[in-house]
Amino acid sequence: MTPDAEALAALHAAAFARGWSASEFDTFLADPACLLVARPTGFALARLALDEAELLTIATDPQHRRQGVARSLLSELLTLAAARGAAVMFLEVADDNAPAEGLYTVFGFEAAGRRKAYYPRPDSPAADAIILRKTLA
Repeated sequence: MTPDAEALAALHAAAFARGWSASEFDTFLADPACLLVARPTGFALARLALDEAELLTIATDPQHRRQGVARSLLSELLTLAAARGAAVMFLEVADDNAPAEGLYTVFGFEAAGRRKAYYPRPDSPAADAIILRKTLA
């Protein structure tokens, strides 16, 4: 599946309080350093820089959560990033997002740092981001 920017933006908006725009996805899709793994029920997007990959976002349709979609997407993305030369993958996750943290822990990601007040929250204080790292080799 190769979705267009509009479809990615719509799915991202359904999955997150602050979804990214179609123009933001157009920029990612035009970048040869970006990796996209997509299904009708979700997608994972990463960007390569030399031998590092950064998971930019992973989105699952809310009606399909807890069905292994994110696990499948992340598994394929890790394989693709390694095949494209990445030796390590980084990501940020909100410290109050236990389901996502659990997913990343299962895949062997480990804490590498913290960004204070990184994720704004409309009705509460901003959440810290935990920087996670996984060696791909």
